Amino acid sequence: MRIALLATTLLAAPALLAGCTHAEAPPAPVEVTPLPEDSPTPAAPKPTFGSYGFDAAGMDKSVAPGDDFYTYANGSWAKNTPIPADKSNYGAFNLLSDLSQERTQAILKEAQADPNSKIGVAYATYLDTATIDAKGLAPIQPWLDQIKGVKAKSGLAALYAQANRNGVGTPFRAGVGQDDKDPEIYALFASQGGLGMPDRDYYLSKDPKLAEAKAAYLTHLTNVLTLAGEPDAARRAAAILALETKIAAVHWTNVQNRDSNKTYNKMTVAQLAKQAPGFDFAAYFAGIGAPVDTVIIGQPSAITGIARIVAAAPVGVLTDQLLVRSLDTFSDVLPAAFDKENFAFFGTVLSGTPEQEARWKRAVDFTTGVLADDVSQIYVAKYFPPETKAAADKLVKNVIAAMDVRIDQLDWMTPETKVKAHAKLAAFTPKIGYPDRWKDYSALRIVAGDAFGNNLRANNWAHEENIGHLGKPLQRWEWGMTPMTVNAYANFGMVEIVFPAAILQPPFFDPHADDAVNYGGIGAVIGHELSHHFDDQGAKYNGEGRLTEWWSPADTAAFKARTDALVAQYDQYAPLPGMHVKGELTLGENVADLAGLTLAYDAYKKALDGKPAPEIDGTTGDQRFYLGWAQVWRRNYREANLRQRLLTDPHSPSQQRAWVVRNLDPWYGAFAPQPGAKLFLTPEQRVRIW
Repeated sequence: MRIALLATTLLAAPALLAGCTHAEAPPAPVEVTPLPEDSPTPAAPKPTFGSYGFDAAGMDKSVAPGDDFYTYANGSWAKNTPIPADKSNYGAFNLLSDLSQERTQAILKEAQADPNSKIGVAYATYLDTATIDAKGLAPIQPWLDQIKGVKAKSGLAALYAQANRNGVGTPFRAGVGQDDKDPEIYALFASQGGLGMPDRDYYLSKDPKLAEAKAAYLTHLTNVLTLAGEPDAARRAAAILALETKIAAVHWTNVQNRDSNKTYNKMTVAQLAKQAPGFDFAAYFAGIGAPVDTVIIGQPSAITGIARIVAAAPVGVLTDQLLVRSLDTFSDVLPAAFDKENFAFFGTVLSGTPEQEARWKRAVDFTTGVLADDVSQIYVAKYFPPETKAAADKLVKNVIAAMDVRIDQLDWMTPETKVKAHAKLAAFTPKIGYPDRWKDYSALRIVAGDAFGNNLRANNWAHEENIGHLGKPLQRWEWGMTPMTVNAYANFGMVEIVFPAAILQPPFFDPHADDAVNYGGIGAVIGHELSHHFDDQGAKYNGEGRLTEWWSPADTAAFKARTDALVAQYDQYAPLPGMHVKGELTLGENVADLAGLTLAYDAYKKALDGKPAPEIDGTTGDQRFYLGWAQVWRRNYREANLRQRLLTDPHSPSQQRAWVVRNLDPWYGAFAPQPGAKLFLTPEQRVRIW
């Protein structure tokens, strides 16, 4: 099961999976009484940004577009926009995320007045830090005692299974998803885990900055054990770090994990037991509620290596690791000292964020995480008008039509494969705004004054809801994001593209803005997600969502020659001294940016219906199109956050995402960059895929 996101948000703590029944659709719009005939005609609504949907005041025209198109379009904004103290980065996505948080807070504050409102109780209880502090560790103590009570390896599988149910990470991850090679059924997946830091490089790299982070992590482990009243904290923390460093050494890299074929390894549980002796996987799977005969393994050599490491490690070190992981997982619903310690490492050290978000913001995120659809129903009724959905539907159809034409124009794809590509495109399901069904949380108990219990029960509910998919028909109506999420995604197995309500706002989409800006913004986002289904991994899935070879060897070779050139292009970029963009890691997203912008431009030209675009404020339609693209990637980063992204994020940094224009012929016509300019490429050097 693979999905590709428009952008990655790096979080200090794992987000909960919210898990659906029928519910009423958002209410119909209220009828408006027409104005009397003698009333003055209201002025046309103005765009949110600038005179045509683009914030021209944020440009830096002292920079030539051919040298740095991102800074040309956004330089003054970047210089004059500080990153808020509670954020690791700030840009267009954050602007809308803040708006979503504020709107959702208003919904939840109103719900607080109703003692029978589940979302109101969850929100109010999370805010009640006085009660959380007064209870101390008493709420989590039974779970901590259960961890410490395991003294033999024979009890480890059951303990790890319960940790999985509780939402606490262990050396092995397991969950249910759509079977990539049998897409009408659900299957159990297992993959590598066991790291407290974001990536293996934090443990293994000799980079001084990463070595500093590793030393800070040791301090964090020691501090958590000390806060929990555990003796000999420094020695035990060092043993945890040594264990995780061994696990990191056998982990697959992020580049390896991108390969859909190599990460699909279906085997029987008996075969897994032979390949990875040292851990009772059968007992573990039964313990999580999935006593299956077969499982799909993501990283076979890593699972074998981790099983060997677990078998050799003292049980006390393994339980200590789980102890710390549990205290980190639930730190925000434990006494303030744990919350503060967690943020000091994951927020400040790893992401560079000076201050933690206000409690109300985290309360909003918690409530929308555990009761997503209950909140979402209210949100879309208030903030997603039908006309916005209709306009987005139209844009999606136009971009899909542009892709249909593009397929026929390709000189590298064989005719037989083009027929299959058209069929896959025809099978697409676009999802706009919000789901047409909602999940049912009646089995989830939310208790006033029990913040930890609410979190634990929500994790258990989400686990049961996920495991409960086994043996059921494919639930195509489910969404992987809430309507309040400022993002979008492509789901390869479902052959769908999904655009939550919150991203369908300025600067991505403004119904009062010039078409060129909208096509350069949300149009390119739509094209991005659409083209993911034909990127270096998405193209491995056919029109049924099945992972299979449906391209000819000639198609694959021609495509790879083009994507190799894109890898080389992005490998050259160094956003931090000594740290380059990883062209292989970011390949899928770079292909989608290139293709998405290409498709959106075609759709924009088609929308003009043969008429010339008007000139507005001295800009041509083509210039406004590319400025619309650059505007949505406005983002300033803290250094630690950017470093983490370069190691783990499959998306290139915003500046380099804006630079993809250097491969597009119409951009050269719009801005006339000259040979010798830093972004200039000769026609032969430009990467052309779609």
